[in-house]
Amino acid sequence: MDITLLKTFLEVASTGSFVAASDRLFVTQSAVSLRVQRLEDTLGKPLFTRSKAGAELTGAGREFEGYAQSMIRIWEEARQQVAIPDGFTRSMTIGAQYSLWPRLGFRLLDGLQARMPDLNLRAELGMPDRLTRFLIDGTIQLGLLYMPQLRPGLAIEELMEEELVLVASWPNPTMDMAGKYVFVDWGPEFVQAHAAVLPELTNPGMTFSLGAMVAEYIVNRQAAAYLPARYVKKYLDSGQLHLIPGAPSFPYPVWAVWREDLDPEVRAAATAVLRGVGDAAELAGDAVVGSLRAISEDNSHS
Repeated sequence: MDITLLKTFLEVASTGSFVAASDRLFVTQSAVSLRVQRLEDTLGKPLFTRSKAGAELTGAGREFEGYAQSMIRIWEEARQQVAIPDGFTRSMTIGAQYSLWPRLGFRLLDGLQARMPDLNLRAELGMPDRLTRFLIDGTIQLGLLYMPQLRPGLAIEELMEEELVLVASWPNPTMDMAGKYVFVDWGPEFVQAHAAVLPELTNPGMTFSLGAMVAEYIVNRQAAAYLPARYVKKYLDSGQLHLIPGAPSFPYPVWAVWREDLDPEVRAAATAVLRGVGDAAELAGDAVVGSLRAISEDNSHS
C-alpha cells in the first residue's frame, strides 16, 4: 500500500475538501483526485461522496479511516525504529511552532539529552494543522502548539500562559500608529477579542498568518504588531522593538500535545523537563508584561 495515498485520503477526510487537501499537501487538486481514485480502485469502493460543498466520507470511507491511520502509524514507527543510529535505543520526534522553539523546544531537547542519552531526537517545524496531522499519523510524538486540536489518540495539557503584547520598531511609540500597524492572525479567539477592544485596528490593510516570524518583518520597517511577550523579550532588551504604553495584552496559552502511545518513560522525562522550561519561559513573559504595565502607568500619570 502506498503511504502517500493513505495520507492524501486522510487529508481529504480531515478537511472535507479536495481543494483544501491540495493546499495542505502542496500538490495540485488533480493530483489529490488521482490519488484518491487509485485508492478507491484498489479497494473497489467509493470512499467519498463528491459535491459542490466538498467531499464527505461514505460508509466505506468511514470504515477505512481507522485502518488508514493505523497503517500510517505502523509505518512511521517502523521507519523511525529502523533509522535509529548506533548507540541509541529509542527515538522521539518533537514538533513546534516557530516561536516556540527558541525558549521551549531547544531547551526541551537539551533537557532530554541530559536525562536520556540513549534517546535519538528529531525536530520538526510547522503550523498547527501540519503538526496535528503529523501527530495523528505518528510522524511526531509531541507537539508544542498555540491552538491544539483534540483528536483520538492525542492528549492535551496546558504548558504555560503566554501573553500577546503590542510592540513597535521605533522609540517612544504611542497608540496613534498612523498606518504602521500590521495585523497578525493569532486565531479566532484573538481576532474576536482584538475586534472588541481595538475596533479601529481591525482592518489595517496588512495581515499576516506567519506567527512570530512577523518580528523579523517589523524590526526592519516602521511597523507595529502583536507578538508573544516571551519571544520579543530579546528584541526589547536589544532596543530593536519597543512596548506601546496603554496597549492591551491578550492571553495566548501554550499547549503540549502528546501521542497517547508514547513510551511512558520518555513521556515522563519530557514532562519533567517541560515543567522547568515552561516555568522559566513564563517568567520571561511575565517580565515583559510587567514592563508594559509599568510604562502604561507612568504614561497615564504624565
